[in-house]
Amino acid sequence: MQEILVPLWPDTAPLLRHGDCFELICAVALSAQCTDDQVNKVTPRLFSAWPDPSSLSRARPEEVELVIHSLGFFRTKARHLVEMARIIEESFGGRVPGTMEELLLLPGVGRKTANLVLSACFGQPGIIVDTHVLRVCYRLGLDGKRDPGRMESRIAELVEAERRTAFSYAVNRHGKFVCVAWKPGCAQGSMAPACPIIGLCPRKGLD
Repeated sequence: MQEILVPLWPDTAPLLRHGDCFELICAVALSAQCTDDQVNKVTPRLFSAWPDPSSLSRARPEEVELVIHSLGFFRTKARHLVEMARIIEESFGGRVPGTMEELLLLPGVGRKTANLVLSACFGQPGIIVDTHVLRVCYRLGLDGKRDPGRMESRIAELVEAERRTAFSYAVNRHGKFVCVAWKPGCAQGSMAPACPIIGLCPRKGLD
């Protein structure tokens, strides 16, 4: 599967617009239950007002809410952003930490966000199990449950460390543009984008 998808989707850059690691981790935290396009519409104003951990750590959550109110769960996300900035500023000298253990200490940061930051900012292999990767891998039958933690472990068993980041992005793009949530390409007929791995896919959950 990876031999087919990775050459088709070779880009390993996040679709969330950012200028540095702090902006990236904020954008990924905001992307929960939102599309990348929705997040990209609010982050320019957010980063213009609070461009670094020091400034964001001093913001009031209510101020941040006004900027990100178009996103889902904006109150919780605003609170998490301010607290995350405070911890980065006070505990990590204003720099986004570079280990899984440290990243998971930050509010609003789970393994998906941590893996994305580690791969994009620090060049470490990352298994980025977002909603698209989880959906595609479930339909492919890699694991029988829609559980991100289990799927991450399963991918780690199947994909060599040096290929995990490229695999994650290729599957993500396949899920965004072909194996979509409702009526994936294989279920839409001749007008849909052709699925290059249909011969390998048991279409779990679709029949």
